[in-house]
Amino acid sequence: MNTSSLDWSLPYSSHRSAVMGRNVVSASQPLAAQAGLRMLLAGGNAVDAAIAAAMALTVVEPTGCGLGSDGFAIVWDGKELHGLNASGRSPAAWTPEYFAKLGGIPETGWNAVTVPGAVSAWVALSKRLGKLPFAQLAQPAIDYARNGFPVSPTIAKLWALGAAKLGAQPGFAECFMPEYLGGRVPQAGEIFRSEAHARTLELIAETEGEAFYRGVIAERMAAHSHANGGAMTLADLAAHQADWVGTISQRFGDSVVHEIPPNGQGIAALMALGMLDAVGVGEQPLDGIDSVHLQIEAMKLAFADLHQYNADIDAMHVTPDELLHADYLKSRAALIDPQRAGDPGHGAPRPGGTVYLAAADASGMMISFIQSNYMGFGSGVVVPGTGISLQNRGHNFNLIPGHANEVGPRKRPSHTIIPAFAMHADGSPQMAFGVMGGPMQSQGHLQMALRVLRYGQNPQAAADAPRWRVTGGKGVAVELGFDPAVIAALRARGHEVTVEEGNGVFAFGGAQLVLRNGSTYIAGSDPRKDGHAVAY
Repeated sequence: MNTSSLDWSLPYSSHRSAVMGRNVVSASQPLAAQAGLRMLLAGGNAVDAAIAAAMALTVVEPTGCGLGSDGFAIVWDGKELHGLNASGRSPAAWTPEYFAKLGGIPETGWNAVTVPGAVSAWVALSKRLGKLPFAQLAQPAIDYARNGFPVSPTIAKLWALGAAKLGAQPGFAECFMPEYLGGRVPQAGEIFRSEAHARTLELIAETEGEAFYRGVIAERMAAHSHANGGAMTLADLAAHQADWVGTISQRFGDSVVHEIPPNGQGIAALMALGMLDAVGVGEQPLDGIDSVHLQIEAMKLAFADLHQYNADIDAMHVTPDELLHADYLKSRAALIDPQRAGDPGHGAPRPGGTVYLAAADASGMMISFIQSNYMGFGSGVVVPGTGISLQNRGHNFNLIPGHANEVGPRKRPSHTIIPAFAMHADGSPQMAFGVMGGPMQSQGHLQMALRVLRYGQNPQAAADAPRWRVTGGKGVAVELGFDPAVIAALRARGHEVTVEEGNGVFAFGGAQLVLRNGSTYIAGSDPRKDGHAVAY
């Protein structure tokens, strides 16, 4: 796909224009995007911008991430592609027997919390690929936390929903329903501040993360876990490390799409794209029934395999290469009936509420970065006096004996958050992109890749377009803006279609895309979120 042939039309309900420049940041909250831009203007690179934006997002978008999040990144440094897995592992005490006594793996509380990895992602990226001092990257986030910021509208809605569900969790109300607001959540436009969050960010900045994993902050987390029935210990935190893991990839037309290897769910997007290539998607109208049907069917087949096989890569019963083998994907694609909805099971390959941002700079560096607390505010647990809200990634484990994703000690769970990156077939960088939103993410990656890389839509139009989401069996959810004629045609083919109201912030995700265009970039930002793209 040549950018000279991009379709610049904006055919959907949102008419945001794509943003272009030699240096860009696209993020899900405007103040975070500005934090990244400040680093670029200070002489930093795209990685510095991404770290500053990510730190700021823990303050200005706590409904999707926090200091207790996990993180992943894919970076083009100008010469090669790097993949970083900074998701955390389970406490050493977590066994199937441990959770059997609890009656299962909970969604909330300390027994849903794996070791948080986002801080280690920032540190690892800065040390290996950044230019500016690490402490400088934290300054915008510290300023927002200490001096306050006006809460944006979409985040205010999600804040209220999160508080209704999690307000009784340890430390939540103290942090997110503060006394200076009368013990309630902030409204859109109201100033929110957190001195505790600012102090923790300062300690992280001063020690380059050491205080978080092996110092005073770690001690406070471990003590709070112990006091509230959790298994997380100081030793669990100290054992954490972020891993440079490279990427896995799938040829898709004239592009090659890259994802982080499992435990992330990105492999499902690659499998579905491989199947779509095998059935010749792209010959049909983009938003027509034949294209949409094929996309849904390929995604269902990929998800069936994902749920069976995806886990901590050291525990998987098959390898990513086996799941992505061309012959296997062709055999899976052959199961797609072009006229009828299927309800597939997994195959048998032969042995052999998240925030996302993208940034790029004039030197050619590009980064695709994601961090998340998983279900909105995550576990609901906030360590008192620190501003640290903790993810609930442990809930992604299962208790199925012998399953690759069965809970176990010091193990990474199957993970929903994934950054994506596309390269041209000649090995040059093409696009950093992602779609936040739980199990929507790999489905969103498929839809963004198809729109931009196969059909030539500009990044903003791709972000604007109404989305679908498989929900299990023959179930498919679509957004309100979906073409009624296509909905009727899907139902006629046996799909059980639900039209979901609302703005789709959780259900249909939020996309950010940065497409390289010669010596400049073209960025899009999802209208379902409060964010935007900035450039100079």
